[in-house]
Order: sequence, then C-alpha cells, then structure tokens
Amino acid sequence: MANVQVKFGEQLRAIRERIGISQEKLAELAGLHRTYISSVERGKRNISLVNIRQIANALDVDMAALMPTRASLRGSD
Repeated sequence: MANVQVKFGEQLRAIRERIGISQEKLAELAGLHRTYISSVERGKRNISLVNIRQIANALDVDMAALMPTRASLRGSD
C-alpha cells in the first residue's frame, strides 16, 4: 500500500518530467540538494510546507498541483 509520501513523490516526478527538467536542475532552481529531490520523489522524506513551496515555485505550479488526489490516496496510510 502506497502512502502519502510516495504519492506526493510520484506526483512531483510526473510534473518534473512533463516540464522536462532533471532532478539536478529542479534542485538548483528550488535551492535544494539533488539527493533531497530524489528522496522526496522516492517517498523517503516527509517534506515540509516550506520545501513544497520552493519546489512549486521552481516548477512554476501552484503548491496544490503537487498534492496527490484523494482517489490516489484511497487505501493509503
């Protein structure tokens, strides 16, 4: 069963790939480390709102765009 961290990471990766930038470029734009972005995308981090805002700004999307849908979370922790 996937949890909210995994679903968030999947959503982040999908947006990043759709925009066509690497984890390294996203990290640079967001002022974060590439390994941090990688661990968020793999669902290994419980990301803070501050970092969600930095990533959303770097991707030029609303913070809400990064949030998994209710349907994708059904059955998750």
